Amino acid sequence: MNVHYLELFYYVAKHGGISAAVRKIPYGIQQPAVSGQMGKLESEVGSRLFERSPFRLTPAGEKLFAHVRPFFENLTTVAAELRESAEPVLRIGGSEIVLRDHIPTVMQRVREAHPRIRLSLHSGHQAQLEAWLRDGQIDIAVGPVESRPPARLRQLRLARTPVVLLVNRRQPWKSVAEVWETRRVAVPLIGLPAATAVMRNFQRDLKHRGIVWPQAVEVTSVELVTRYVASGHGCGVNLAIPAIIKHRDVRVLPLEGFEPMTMGVLWRGEPAPLLRSVIEGVRAYSHETWPDWACADALPPA
Repeated sequence: MNVHYLELFYYVAKHGGISAAVRKIPYGIQQPAVSGQMGKLESEVGSRLFERSPFRLTPAGEKLFAHVRPFFENLTTVAAELRESAEPVLRIGGSEIVLRDHIPTVMQRVREAHPRIRLSLHSGHQAQLEAWLRDGQIDIAVGPVESRPPARLRQLRLARTPVVLLVNRRQPWKSVAEVWETRRVAVPLIGLPAATAVMRNFQRDLKHRGIVWPQAVEVTSVELVTRYVASGHGCGVNLAIPAIIKHRDVRVLPLEGFEPMTMGVLWRGEPAPLLRSVIEGVRAYSHETWPDWACADALPPA
């Protein structure tokens, strides 16, 4: 049997139909092509594998799915284990500050068990990290996460970090209540890209309070948020981490009642031993560094 046809059948059976499978297959293929190749597979096996509408596997389809499912579902894990045993390279994605200030400590500990490991670091924001994981360009990402993992990814929440409003000291505001008095804030708003969780949550919480404040400046790191506020370009939304927000020209205003940003770890599939060690290492480091903000999530047993 054609192995490519079997792979497509796996997605069709797993997701309950051809149209649903097309949306989940991790490479571009059109619905007519899948439908045609399923017809060829049925010709090869000499039996109908599934009913089209409503979708239902036939007995032959159930037997074939039970045979191919373990193979295709374990491919990612096997590939990771082969890479690890042959050449232990770990590709980590995260923001510049995560890769610079935190990952080195984690990897020092991981190297005790995996001394031959080589690192490849990739700096990016939330949407980029998720795309790189899906495309197989990185093995693990450390950054903002949502309440549920993105499609085709797994996650472990680490810490819920409060957000704050940064104001240039030349501004008269001493609390956010003074900022909200205008209802439509004219001062430019600075923050991470609008698609990131921290900015989406901030805008949602503003809307609940009847406040209009469109974002005027997008930057790629939390450090740049502080820098641009200090330079007088506007007010900024940032994380309540002293090393990030402390600046002589910046006043920090707490945002009580606003959704914290949840930091976490993202990866694909069942983690191989090396990746599992890194995930556990990041979790332990995060809980040691920010115990008051720690999430109780734990990595499922291997």
